[in-house]
Amino acid sequence: MAASNTVPRPVRLASEWSLRLLLIGAALYALAWVVRNLSEAVIPLFVALLLASLLWPVTRAMARRIPRGAAAGVTVLGTLAGVGGAFTIIGTQFSSSYQQLTDQVSEGLGQVRTWILSTFHITDDQFASYFDQLKKHFQSGGNLTNTAAQAGTTATHLLAGLFIALFSLYFFLYEGERIWSWVVRLFPRSARDRVDSSGEIAWGQLSAFTRATVLVAATDAVGISIGAAILHVPLVPAIGLIVFIGAFVPVIGAALSGTVAVLLALVAQGPVYALIMLAVVVAVQQLESHVLQPFLLGRAVRVHPLAVILAIAIGVIIAGIVGALVAVPFAAVANGVGHHLLDGSKPIPDPTEDDGVLAPDPVPPPSEVDDDGERAVRRAGEVEQQLS
Repeated sequence: MAASNTVPRPVRLASEWSLRLLLIGAALYALAWVVRNLSEAVIPLFVALLLASLLWPVTRAMARRIPRGAAAGVTVLGTLAGVGGAFTIIGTQFSSSYQQLTDQVSEGLGQVRTWILSTFHITDDQFASYFDQLKKHFQSGGNLTNTAAQAGTTATHLLAGLFIALFSLYFFLYEGERIWSWVVRLFPRSARDRVDSSGEIAWGQLSAFTRATVLVAATDAVGISIGAAILHVPLVPAIGLIVFIGAFVPVIGAALSGTVAVLLALVAQGPVYALIMLAVVVAVQQLESHVLQPFLLGRAVRVHPLAVILAIAIGVIIAGIVGALVAVPFAAVANGVGHHLLDGSKPIPDPTEDDGVLAPDPVPPPSEVDDDGERAVRRAGEVEQQLS
């Protein structure tokens, strides 16, 4: 009897899973390549989608009294006015306190210099030599030219991205259902039902993420602002706004933006107050990481803290600060939709069913009878009738 050439089952399973993992990795690499090369368009669209998930309840409430298009326009203009007002307050505070800050910087630098000389036991000549070397490094012609060119390119991209984001935000708020219905129709009829329900799951995850992030950012801003006010650090309102905006990047945002408070404490009050301010920033960061993130953001999107850190690291590698901003919501959506599809027709459990503030809109399970995708088609027709 001839010897059997059948591949052992463990080897066959390992090879099959290896092939699947290679295909998944190739697809993720292709997605990352597309995002990196089309980042000027993809990232503003994603930011607009995040803002739409946060502002949709506002537009829906106003649409009960005024036309839907007007409600979306008022929401976008109000958001733009709010963001512009925040940056105006920051700029006004810094400009109005410029002379006072200049004097405090001179005095603070003198205190820092004295502390360095006494702590590290170096002479004035050595300190002046180190300072001149550092100044020459930053003032080198090539570096200045490259920095200026990069700054001009970045400003152009930011301006273009701002217009794309605002334009997209308006249409997401105005006729987001119609846009999603058009996307669903691109898929085969047999898959439309699952695509439609997956989109609802993704929207619920985005809504929960944005609401939780606003609460976390507000808590970070209040905590660091209170610490700065107690230490008599100047520009407390500006510090609070900077921390609030920076905290939208999970885990690292509040810490990085909190360094502004530490630097202001250093130049205004000296090294001791700067160390105390640093301790306040670290304490607020620990509160965010160990209390707010697990109980608010963690419950809202059901993503493990390790996955959050890895997502942020990958986002930074791919797209810098903006990549860190969109990495966590992307991971939350992928996690929610993945569970929904892998668990069959059962919807994923609502992670915030006990908290009305963070709970997204309920997601109905896909129909078990309507297998040809007619539910999505009928829904698209109803949306078009409502919007027409």
